[in-house]
Amino acid sequence: MPTQAIVLLGLGVLAILAGLMLPRDGWGLVTVSVAAGCFSAGAVLTLRDLLRRRRVERQARGALAMMAQDPAPWFCSGPDGAIIAANPAALRRFGDPRGQSMTRALSGLLPNSTAVVFRHAAALARREVAVETVITPRGAVKLTAYRLGAGVLWRLDEQAGTAAHHTGEGIGLPMMVVSPSDTILSMNAAMREVLGRRPTALADVFGDTPLVPGQRGRLMAADGPIEVIPVVVPAADGRREVYAVPGLAEPPAASVAARAFEALPVALLHIGADGCLLAANLHAQRLLGHVPDAGAPLSALVEGLGRPVNDWAMDTLAGRMPNRSEVVRARRKDAEQFLQVTLSRITDATGPSLLAVLHDATELKTMERQFVQSQKMQAIGELAGGVAHDFNNLLTAISGHCDLLMLRHDPGDPDYADLVQINQNANRAAALVGQLLAFSRKQTLEPETIDLRDTMGELVHLLNRLVGEKITLTLSHDPALLPIRADRRQLDQVIMNLVVNARDAMPAGGEIRVETRLVELTQPLHRDRAEVPVGRYVTILVRDQGHGIPPDKLTRIFEPFWTTKRAGEGTGLGLSMAYGIVKQTGGYIFVDSVVEVGSTFTIYCPVHDPPAELPAELPAPAPAAPPTDPSRPPGGRAAAPRGIATVLLVEDEAPVRAFASRALRLRGHTVIEAGSAEEALETLRDETLKVDLFVTDVVMPGMDGPTWVRAALERRPEVKVVFVSGYAEEQLGDGSMSIPNSVFLPKPFSLTDLTETVQRQLH
Repeated sequence: MPTQAIVLLGLGVLAILAGLMLPRDGWGLVTVSVAAGCFSAGAVLTLRDLLRRRRVERQARGALAMMAQDPAPWFCSGPDGAIIAANPAALRRFGDPRGQSMTRALSGLLPNSTAVVFRHAAALARREVAVETVITPRGAVKLTAYRLGAGVLWRLDEQAGTAAHHTGEGIGLPMMVVSPSDTILSMNAAMREVLGRRPTALADVFGDTPLVPGQRGRLMAADGPIEVIPVVVPAADGRREVYAVPGLAEPPAASVAARAFEALPVALLHIGADGCLLAANLHAQRLLGHVPDAGAPLSALVEGLGRPVNDWAMDTLAGRMPNRSEVVRARRKDAEQFLQVTLSRITDATGPSLLAVLHDATELKTMERQFVQSQKMQAIGELAGGVAHDFNNLLTAISGHCDLLMLRHDPGDPDYADLVQINQNANRAAALVGQLLAFSRKQTLEPETIDLRDTMGELVHLLNRLVGEKITLTLSHDPALLPIRADRRQLDQVIMNLVVNARDAMPAGGEIRVETRLVELTQPLHRDRAEVPVGRYVTILVRDQGHGIPPDKLTRIFEPFWTTKRAGEGTGLGLSMAYGIVKQTGGYIFVDSVVEVGSTFTIYCPVHDPPAELPAELPAPAPAAPPTDPSRPPGGRAAAPRGIATVLLVEDEAPVRAFASRALRLRGHTVIEAGSAEEALETLRDETLKVDLFVTDVVMPGMDGPTWVRAALERRPEVKVVFVSGYAEEQLGDGSMSIPNSVFLPKPFSLTDLTETVQRQLH
């Protein structure tokens, strides 16, 4: 029952009690009417909720009936977010999750299940389907959500580098799937026919336990024990596929290679007592990429073990090493292939030999590399955040003192042009630091109305330096271009990523064309599983004449960590970041490519139609700065003229503090300087000192900015605050945001930025 219904029914009960206590006059009738209204409203809400839930349940039963045979888990959640139905695969994998929230059901699988489910719910408010692949230490987990009326259908696909378990129904060799606790999960028809029953534990099938792969043992068949050689194929989640190979009396090469190899749906090698290859089945030949020569050592087929491969084989053959899987690299020239190899010792009439079970571990190795890469990126991000903080302090001092010098020079002075160059390059350095911060924080969009004809013209100077001398960069604009609303810095980052990728696709040189157009869609545009609604759009096209992208790779280029470049040359994050920024802006990005002809990336940005605004009043003229009194010592607390404030400036960086104090004094403010939070609190012990504004750094040695400000505001609650920092505001948590009458000013800031922020806080 929804909360609103409970409240209304409760009000109805209270109204009835009041009606019983009042006389049967007008007030009593009013009370009874209120009671009837509350009960009616509560009943309507309850009935509406029940009908909605019943409707979702009927839709869920119909949908899940079609997914009953799907090996992937399916769930259906109702309007309140609780799971109301699940398919058999979900019940086997998670037990009975009904009544739980999706967040709780997935908490054991996804470390950040709350955030993942929330993102899907937010996405479903805008479209019919939401898909996200989450990288976990065990691999990738793909979660897909489909809007189903007032409910949601969820499909879980664990792609975590685990082998797909064979049912074994297509082979005549007895086979079963066993859990890590030796519980039999499934058997094929051949195994059921041999056993004549359906045992539940591995010990009920094999007489000798624990089971030793490759070692002759007894299988408790319906007609009595028979000798078999068990072949075990492990998977990453702890399950095992157990195949029962008949133990014949012929030599191993004949019995295993000739009879069992081709029947098993796994890749197998048979290795003799000298460590050389005796036979390989067809599946192994496909994994290795060729037909290996008989008599070749195992080291001629695989490498990258970290120790001699032949020593590993000999130690396993002699029983000096336990049966343990190792991941090695196949010696293939056409592709990079990783194999998970399990060596099992086989004993037969002719002596011991080895049975090697091969499994394709390329995807698992790729997942491991992606996870390591993400850890590297996180470490780089933390380093970038610290470096950017120090750079922002330096740039604040450089640009700030440059502003002070420009105040003392007229545009006609010979040194004025040099100061302008210093100021412009400091601003460019600040923009580069902003890009560096992109690695250390989740980007928050700061949208503004921009005209691409202006912004692209400024960006082309940087792009020309990026592409080099062998490549020509051509920029073309539509004369009828209209403004868009986007984060300019983020959009510049997207265009730079696309241009850099185009440059890398043309190592011999060529032309990159960046074009903008105004497009009006009269019908929705459907492509790449996306729908662009009807409306006016500004498109940005980046064309190259490079080697192009093959069709089989074209659908994956926006996936995180996926790259066509060689190892060490790309992170696989550029296009995924571009995709995320464009989508977050409300736009769309598509790619067209022809091999050996070139690629074209097209971005659709909605045209911004601002609402009509009334003309703003002209701002009042700023008060003239009072003449400086040379007899007053710097930082003194002489009586300030009316309308001029007393500012307590707390900054541990001396150059930044020197610039900020001079800038504020030029605007007529009285400035009291402190190099630390402790010094600031000591200064405020003077009860006769009146302070109108605190300007403080956030991160300082000892006590930080928010902490000392909270302590100071206990006695001076009317003082306003300006926090400054070289870190992004998102990195600082909510420490500064929870303080009333406070604003945040990021470094580097100019003289104008500082004085205008102070002026706004004071007035």
